[in-house]
Amino acid sequence: MPMGISVAAGLVLSPAGHRHGRGHGHAACRCSSSSAGERQVLFSRIAPVYDHLNDVLSLGQHRTWKRICVSWSRAKMGDRVLDLCCGSGDLAFLLSQKVGLDGEVGVAEVMAVDFSRQQLKTAADRQDHRWKLCYKNIKWIEGDALDLPFTDCYFDAVTVGYGLRNVVDKSKAMREIFRVLKPGSRASILDFNKSSSFFTASLQDWMIDNFVVPLASGYGLTEEYKYLKSSISQYLTGQELEKLAKEAGFSAAKHYELAGGLMGNLVATR
Repeated sequence: MPMGISVAAGLVLSPAGHRHGRGHGHAACRCSSSSAGERQVLFSRIAPVYDHLNDVLSLGQHRTWKRICVSWSRAKMGDRVLDLCCGSGDLAFLLSQKVGLDGEVGVAEVMAVDFSRQQLKTAADRQDHRWKLCYKNIKWIEGDALDLPFTDCYFDAVTVGYGLRNVVDKSKAMREIFRVLKPGSRASILDFNKSSSFFTASLQDWMIDNFVVPLASGYGLTEEYKYLKSSISQYLTGQELEKLAKEAGFSAAKHYELAGGLMGNLVATR
């Protein structure tokens, strides 16, 4: 099952996957704590098998959840959008199909930000081997979810897939998402659901202990995927996420449970 990413430091990868330093007006940022640094290393280690494991562990269902997340962001043709904690790029590719090519209608631009250079390299490599012209509108940016290198009210939509859970300071990250969104625009945030149901929480724990970790161990990633269970237990419930969004300034926030309560998606409107 997807684990997600966030928080770190500075370069831009072009659609062709080449590094351009601090181009396109995006500032470099650095990891804000040793905890963030440890998570950065963790997600860089899993990058080579991240997509394959996502498919196997979720039986391919993660693709459906990600399409829902993008749909609820209300991204449309010509928009400038942000995929924060982009990982290997699944949501960014879906967003690029929504906004189209620059010049067709409006700006049509996807900024995909992550703190793991290896994940960004994987995403850029995937982009190089995909044929849709709209994928050229994606820029891969190594950056910090707690200090986004964009001006206020810059984006028409923001998505986060399996990333907010791993940010050290979730409140600050939510305020940054609010800051860079245009008034009336949406953030759509997909992640594991921290369920208040004893049955759902127990099922989630059982699946991680008896299915996720044993399978990940076959790739030499036992410790990396053991982290998943603790990260969910330390995450926020749906109600807590709604409260977090409203405290950050969002006018409306609603958390929806998916996959029988195993997953959740927060939709917040600025």
